[in-house]
Amino acid sequence: MTLENSGLRMGGYVLAGGGSTRFGRDKALVEFAGKPMLARMLELLKNSAQDVKIVAAPGKYDDFETEIVEDGWPGEGPLGGIVTALLHAQEHEPAREWNMIVSCDMPFLVVDWMKHLARRATESSADVVLAHSVHGPEPLCACYRSGAAEPLRAVFDRGVRKVTQALKQVATEVLDERDWKRFDSAGRLFWNMNTAADYDEARRIFLGETN
Repeated sequence: MTLENSGLRMGGYVLAGGGSTRFGRDKALVEFAGKPMLARMLELLKNSAQDVKIVAAPGKYDDFETEIVEDGWPGEGPLGGIVTALLHAQEHEPAREWNMIVSCDMPFLVVDWMKHLARRATESSADVVLAHSVHGPEPLCACYRSGAAEPLRAVFDRGVRKVTQALKQVATEVLDERDWKRFDSAGRLFWNMNTAADYDEARRIFLGETN
């Protein structure tokens, strides 16, 4: 059964507006498991949410045949992309309460976890539902109520750029190891690729698992 058929309404946004300055090239376009990372993330999200869009510069990813929502604060980090997504959801999908927002650079995410996350969000009274991994909070694969747009925009306008700091202004529900561990036996579910070395390591691991 798909999420849509189960009656849960969850929008989806992939954040791809970053400059990839530490990576050295556009990490949304690097190939992983035979397809660009952005295509991989879109495919995962489309199996976990509805009406999936990309937050990025206009025209940058037209080849992916997915609507682009222009990043309202390009170069200002993922918090600006999150606020952009939530403001878009409020304006264009006012009846939809929840949105799954993910970064474009998480090669080991799996659809079963994302569906679980979506279901937990729609049962929650919080504004944001996110995992807490061994590395800390994971706000770049999380579910956000559209109504979180205003408090997050307010803290963004005050100069905050760190997502975890901004989330102190809203009610959050944290999913701990008891929730996500069964989807992540290898401990890589929330791995993100900030550098070319991270990408090389992710490819090495993937090729080792498939050979």
